[in-house]
Amino acid sequence: MTETGTTRPGVTERGTLDKAAAENFPVAPFFLPKDWRTDLMAVYGFARLVDDIGDGDLAPGGADARLLGVSPEEAEDRLVLLDAFETDLNRVFSGAPRHPLLRRLQPTVRRRSLTPEPFLGLIAANRQDQLVTRYETYDDLLAYCELSANPVGRLVLAVTGTSSPERIRLSDAICTALQVVEHLQDVAEDLGRDRIYLPAADMKRFHVQEADLAAKTAGASVRALVAYEAQRARELLNEGAPLVGSVHGRLKLLLAGFVAGGRAALRAIAAAEHDVLPGPPKPGKLQLLREVGVTLRGEG
Repeated sequence: MTETGTTRPGVTERGTLDKAAAENFPVAPFFLPKDWRTDLMAVYGFARLVDDIGDGDLAPGGADARLLGVSPEEAEDRLVLLDAFETDLNRVFSGAPRHPLLRRLQPTVRRRSLTPEPFLGLIAANRQDQLVTRYETYDDLLAYCELSANPVGRLVLAVTGTSSPERIRLSDAICTALQVVEHLQDVAEDLGRDRIYLPAADMKRFHVQEADLAAKTAGASVRALVAYEAQRARELLNEGAPLVGSVHGRLKLLLAGFVAGGRAALRAIAAAEHDVLPGPPKPGKLQLLREVGVTLRGEG
């Protein structure tokens, strides 16, 4: 196992955290208190790394597998890696974790009294990605989002000390919406991984075949399906938006950014006439700022 402080784990850690810059809205923007930023980046590091394991996007060289105690022979087995990662997560709560990103997470867990459940949910979602590649109904997809997205919002509330049953309910609606939006942006990329997150029942309703999703541009039926799912996401964002008004100060701006990021992405999808197949429609910074203002004013 590579020891702490050697070059390779540091490169692994930086590569994972650098991906924060590519998010629709910064995970820990500059305007937050330093201690919040530190803890949110620790949570982000966990979430990003578990996604990279589940997607097979780990940095080349096998450093992460070695850090988790996985042999070179099993280093390409994502389920083995996820099991090892869960074992190392358990050490965060009762021992000394091996991976530097989990060592970074441990002080946050202790300082914020975080529980294992949301972290385990994110691991379970990525384990499910290895076993389930199609979703029959929208309710099936929502159940997946309960594992893959909602824990992130719950962790943000826990880190900032603002959790309550009602805020968690609103946060879940926002996070599920953001996950659905991401699935819409990434239809082509997901298909390349042999995953389809558009519910099969909805595809049947709009007369969309899997082969239609492999085209270079979307036909009318695919566009209608994407528009339908986008409206569902928009309704979820609107349902969760009162969360922004329930908090104050810099946290209010952070949460408004999350909601605005989803709304701006939906506008970008609409501006592309719901043709997501050439690549993910992305909003510009000006559009995002406009949506932040609308969300802060409660006009969304």
